[in-house]
Amino acid sequence: MADIKDPENTIIIELKDGPVVIELLSDVAPKHAERMKQLARDGAYDNVAFHRVIEGFMAQTGDVANANMEKDYNPGRAGTGGSQYPDLPAEFSKLPHDRGTLGAARSQNPNSANSQFFINFKDNHFLNGQYTVYGRVISGMENVDKIARGEPPQNPDRMISVKVAADA
Repeated sequence: MADIKDPENTIIIELKDGPVVIELLSDVAPKHAERMKQLARDGAYDNVAFHRVIEGFMAQTGDVANANMEKDYNPGRAGTGGSQYPDLPAEFSKLPHDRGTLGAARSQNPNSANSQFFINFKDNHFLNGQYTVYGRVISGMENVDKIARGEPPQNPDRMISVKVAADA
């Protein structure tokens, strides 16, 4: 695994193929980083499906309202929900959407990000300045690359567990 410099601002996502270690950019997008830690500590991300995975683009997950439990998984609803917490204001920065960066998913409203996020499979600079970048994969990107594709995937991969490294 990666050399973790700041355990309080590092997330470990366990996938079927192994761990993904994400460095949260709390200095760039403090509200988004805090929300991810809050939901991880709540256990809200555990067992949540990757409901939108587009080859050569990104893998999206984090719909804790609709994609969480197997019995509740509804591909038609997945991607429409958030969490019990209020939406977040955009925290746009100059950071580019490069391969391995974490972006906040949202609706048309720039201030509607909540719990959903995506991991870029490649450099997606057309997203720059439109979606908040608040983390980057520092190890395990090969495991992200193996996530089942689809909108939604027939048999979606899930985040088995999501933890703040300081708590692991």
